[in-house]
Amino acid sequence: MWKIRTHRMGIDRGSLLLFSDFQDNGPMWTGQGEREARRAVAFSEPFLSAPVVQVGISMWDADSGRNPRMDIMAENVTPAGFDIVFRTWGDSRIARVRADWLALGEVAHEDDWEITP
Repeated sequence: MWKIRTHRMGIDRGSLLLFSDFQDNGPMWTGQGEREARRAVAFSEPFLSAPVVQVGISMWDADSGRNPRMDIMAENVTPAGFDIVFRTWGDSRIARVRADWLALGEVAHEDDWEITP
């Protein structure tokens, strides 16, 4: 269990349109080419260490005649940011996806001070 002192608890959040491939016949819609979308996210201010990041889909537009396969996750989490990664495969045709994210972790506090020798 990760225990955080409450005066150091930081929460950041956001929403990001990952792609809209139906407009220009991109690979998520046509099923041809790279079936991964990766977007870098920067936190509004850095955490003291890599926070816990939760990613979810807040808008999903897919072809109703195909199996809707998807995988979404946070990768490369650092104190400054992370990557949202969305993947699909097979005959799935995904028109567009928007992802929401939430990061929780320890942040610096105004009362922090450091003694240097």
